[in-house]
Amino acid sequence: MYLEHFGLQTFPFGITPDTGFYFDSPSHQEALNVLLVALRNGEGFLKITGEVGTGKTLLCRRLLHLLDDEFVTAYIPNPFLTATALRMALAEELGIDFARNIGQHRLLKLITERLIELNAAGKRVVLLLDEAQALPDESLEALRLLTNLETEKDKLLLVVLFGQPELDTRLAQKNFRQLRQRIIFAYSLRPLDAQEATAYLRHRLAIAGGSGGELFDAGALRALIRASHGIPRLLNILGHKSLMAAFGHGAAHIRACHVHQAIADTPDTYSGATPLSRWRRPAWLFGTLGALGTAATLAGVSLMLWGM
Repeated sequence: MYLEHFGLQTFPFGITPDTGFYFDSPSHQEALNVLLVALRNGEGFLKITGEVGTGKTLLCRRLLHLLDDEFVTAYIPNPFLTATALRMALAEELGIDFARNIGQHRLLKLITERLIELNAAGKRVVLLLDEAQALPDESLEALRLLTNLETEKDKLLLVVLFGQPELDTRLAQKNFRQLRQRIIFAYSLRPLDAQEATAYLRHRLAIAGGSGGELFDAGALRALIRASHGIPRLLNILGHKSLMAAFGHGAAHIRACHVHQAIADTPDTYSGATPLSRWRRPAWLFGTLGALGTAATLAGVSLMLWGM
């Protein structure tokens, strides 16, 4: 695609949560510090929330990489599970062998025994649930009951919830007041401000092999930051499309006109358009397709880049 044109070694603006591109923004660093300190202190229940695209999954994976041998981790990326399926998923993550038709009382006993065994070996067990706003009500209650497992001194299971703001709305309901009181520390990720967003874009370009020059001019940066509202995922989408637009025009640098073309092709950032014009592919994209050779080529690159 445009890698050779811009002197890059890999795509800088993929939307898959690649920890190799992790950007330590002040908000993410504060959240990470809260998590690390609380987990090392054995606090039982933690919660991180943030709008769609603010980097919750990337933060979760970064935390997994940073937890040392003191911890045993259980990671459930898709918690839209019944209470039974949630307990089974936890047991699998803890390496427990069990029959699929096992009774829930027996399964809970096996989980408890495994947690006690790990605690005796000096290990802290951490359950991390991404997209926690998707947990059914019965599963949230099952999760609360799991945190009841403890010795006289230690919680046997530490839980970290990563979720969208809808998770806070659900937990505010009266029937979740017991669970809400268990949450010792909570942190809300915020979007990047203008300075952080500029540093974020430069960071990703540098990781991708950029020479360090200013690939985006000042006008392009302002347009990117304004349209994305500082949301990292939107910065990635717009950054990628802006590079495509500039490449399609044979430009060596990305200008505001290229960013505006990217904005027009991205419904979540484009405003003031009619429904028809909002979804119509702009002319620059067809020019880029011509430069790539065939639409099939673009489809293959898109599958690789966006992980669809």
